[in-house]
Amino acid sequence: MTEHPTSHEGRQPLAARPQERARPRQEAAAAGLPSDVPAQPGGPADRTATAAGTDTPAATGAPGTPGTPATTGTAGASGAPGAPTSPGSPGSPGSPAEAVGGPGGGAGSPGAAGIAVAVSAQSPGAGRGPEGAARREGERLRFVGAATRRIARGLDLDEIVLGLCRATVPTFSDEILVYLRDPLPVGDERPVAPFVLRLRRTDRLRLSELEGEELVLVPDPDPTPAAELCEVRSGGALAEVLRGVRPVFGDSAAAKTALAELLGPEHPLPGGLRAVLAPLRGRRRVIGAAVFLRRPERAGFEPNDLLVAAQLATHTALGIDKAVLYGREAYIADELQRTMLPDSLPQPTGVRLASRYLPAAETARVGGDWYDAIPLPGSRVALVVGDVMGHSMTSAAIMGQLRTTAQTLAGLDLPPQEVLHHLDEQAQRLGENRMATCMYAVYDPVSHRITVANAGHPPPILLHLGGRAEVLRVPPGAPIGVGGVDFEAVELDAPAGATLLLYTDGLVESRLRDVWTGIEQLRERLAATAQLTGPDHSPPLEALCDDVLDMLGPGDRDDDIALLAARFEGIAPSDVAYWFLEPEDAAPGRARRLARRALARWDLEELTDSVELLISEVVTNAVRYAERPVTLRLLRTDVLRCEVGDDSPQLPRQRRARDTDEGGRGLFLVNRLARRWGATRLSGGKVVWFELATRG
Repeated sequence: MTEHPTSHEGRQPLAARPQERARPRQEAAAAGLPSDVPAQPGGPADRTATAAGTDTPAATGAPGTPGTPATTGTAGASGAPGAPTSPGSPGSPGSPAEAVGGPGGGAGSPGAAGIAVAVSAQSPGAGRGPEGAARREGERLRFVGAATRRIARGLDLDEIVLGLCRATVPTFSDEILVYLRDPLPVGDERPVAPFVLRLRRTDRLRLSELEGEELVLVPDPDPTPAAELCEVRSGGALAEVLRGVRPVFGDSAAAKTALAELLGPEHPLPGGLRAVLAPLRGRRRVIGAAVFLRRPERAGFEPNDLLVAAQLATHTALGIDKAVLYGREAYIADELQRTMLPDSLPQPTGVRLASRYLPAAETARVGGDWYDAIPLPGSRVALVVGDVMGHSMTSAAIMGQLRTTAQTLAGLDLPPQEVLHHLDEQAQRLGENRMATCMYAVYDPVSHRITVANAGHPPPILLHLGGRAEVLRVPPGAPIGVGGVDFEAVELDAPAGATLLLYTDGLVESRLRDVWTGIEQLRERLAATAQLTGPDHSPPLEALCDDVLDMLGPGDRDDDIALLAARFEGIAPSDVAYWFLEPEDAAPGRARRLARRALARWDLEELTDSVELLISEVVTNAVRYAERPVTLRLLRTDVLRCEVGDDSPQLPRQRRARDTDEGGRGLFLVNRLARRWGATRLSGGKVVWFELATRG
C-alpha cells in the first residue's frame, strides 16, 4: 500500500481507557508537566508504573522511595544484554511495548493508554533524579524491543515503513518523515545516478482534549511541510550525514544544512521543533533517511535517544532490504511461471477451450503444473495437462523442458502413447527423480472421437450435454521418469456439446481428503452445475471453470492447480468433403472439379476462382513428389479450409523466383491469396493447408 506523503490512512483516534482519564490542569501543573499534557493518577511515579505494567512497590512508590526499576532483558532488540527481566516486559498489559506492538495500534486498543503515558513520561519534569533516569532507561529498552518487533512484522515495503511510523509516533517522537531512495537498489546491483530521495510517508499525531470528552490522540491534518523529492548532491551536507550512517541531532551545524537540503529550501523547519536525522543503511548502502521531530513543549532528545534512533533505523533498513529482495524474487517467479504457461489458448476448429492456473500459495508462486492446447493437422487438437513433482523453481524449470518437448512431439503428429514414451525418456535424461504425471489427449472434430493416453495422472471427467458427468476409464500408466514402462492409449466418443475436464491433483487432493474422494466431489459438482442450465444447453465454459475452483475449501490449497476445459462442438459430416487422388498429371484438374462441386453445394461459388487456383498449385506440388495417393479435404466452418496430404516428408518453402524461372511461384500465390497457410510434417509424410474467409 503506497501512502501519500501526507496520508494518515488507517490511523484511527486512540482513546485512553476510562480509569486513566486526564485529571484537572491543576494536578498537571503540580506534577511539573506542561498544561497541555495530562497528568495520570498518582503523579509521575504512578505514570511510570502504568507504563511498566506492574504494581510492585519498587514501581509504584513515591519519588525518592528506594526500589528497583522495572526493566526487561531485550538484548536482541535493544542492544543491552544482561538487563534484568520484570513483569513489565514487552507485550504485558499497559507497557509501552504493548503501545507500539499491540494488535492494530488503533482506537480502543489495549496499548492506547500506554501511548499517552509514554508521551507524558518523556515530558519535562517527568521522573527527576536517579530513579527517574533508571525508569526512563528501562522504558527506553522496552520501547526499542517492542518497536523493532512491530517493524519486523512487516512483509512488504509499505508495511515496514508503516510499522516504523506507528511504533515511533507519538511514543518516541511527535512526527516522522521517511525518505527512501528512488529507485531502491536490489541486492548487489549498482544504484542508478543521480541519488534521489523520495518522501515515502509522513505521520503526525497531536493531543486533543474536547470539553466533556476523553483525552484522545488524533491525526494532525497539518503535518510539517516537506519536499516530495530531494536530489542528494555529491559532497553536500546531506551526503556527508548519510555517509556517516549515525543519527545526528538536528541542531548541529551539519544537520541543519542537511535538513534544509532534505526538506527543501521552500520548507524550512518550524522554530522550536527538535529533530533527529537518522540515515537508513541496508546491507550494502544507504537507502534512505528518517527524520524524528518533537514539539517544543515536549522534552528534547537525549544522547541515549540517538541510540534508539540508530536501532530503529537499522531494523527498518534491513527490513526494507529484505522486502525489496523478496519483491524481486516474487517478480521473477511470476515472470517465470507466466512464460512457462501459454499466454492464450488457440481457437481450433470444432472445440472451445478455457483454462485456469492457481499457485500453491502466495509464498510459492511457481510450480510444476502445466497445461497446453496444440493445434494438429486435420483440424485436430492435442490437449495436455501435466504435473511435475514439487512446486519450486526446479520443478518449474523441469516443467518448462517437458512442455517444450511435448510441443515438439505433438508437431510430429505422433500417437499419444508415443508422445508419453518420448517424454519419459526425456525426463530420465534430465536426471534422477525427475518425476511427473501427464495426460495427453487428441480430439478429432471430424470423427467426433478422442484418443487419450495417461502417465499416472488423475482421470479426466466428461460432462455430457444432458448433465451426466462420468469419470473416463483410462489406463493409469506409470509416471513419467520411471523408465521402461509401456503406455496405452484408448479411443473414446466425444459427442458434440460434451465438455472434457483435465486437471492436476491439486484440485482433488489435499490434507483433508484423498484423491478419489476429491474426484467424486468434482464429478458431483460438474453434474450439479450442468443441471442448472437445463438438459439442452451446456454451462458457459468460463463460468464452469470458476465454479469448479469455488469447490476448494480453506484447507484445500496444498498444491498448485492447473485446469483445462474443452467444449466439443465438432464438424458436421455435411461440412466435410474428402477425396483420394492418384499421383498423376490429371490429379490437379480432378481436384479443381471436385472442389468446384463442393463449393456449389455449400453456396460458396464466390470462392471458386481462388480455391481452384490455390488447389492447383498445392496438388501439383504434392503429385510431383508423392508415390502413394494424395488426399484432398475441404472443411467448412467459419472459414473454408483446404488440406492436401502426401507421403513425402519434405516441406515446401516459399522462395522468390527469378524472372527467368518457370516455377517457384506457387507458394507465393498461396501466401498472397490465402487468409492463412502452413505445412506440417507427419510420421508418414506431410500436410499442406490454407484457409479462406467465407464472408467479406
